[in-house]
Amino acid sequence: MSRQDDDAVRALSVCVPLTTSIKGGKYEVPLPRVKFLPGNDRGVANVQGIAAVEHFRLGKRAGEFYPEVLADVRAALAYLLELDA
Repeated sequence: MSRQDDDAVRALSVCVPLTTSIKGGKYEVPLPRVKFLPGNDRGVANVQGIAAVEHFRLGKRAGEFYPEVLADVRAALAYLLELDA
């Protein structure tokens, strides 16, 4: 979810975990079916699980979401952090 910033002083990315264990609630963003989720099941982005990850720990890119999905995740993050006030 991090912005592309070639001048960042730390090599970190903010990541939102994806899961097929759907609990329901305001902190989960429904995802379209994608091949990189187990069994091609429906899943959610769990914004309560955000974490900073060092770039060297990131593997290859598994896929990419449409801008509309990313906008929904960003909106959920804003809600979580009370940035929408």
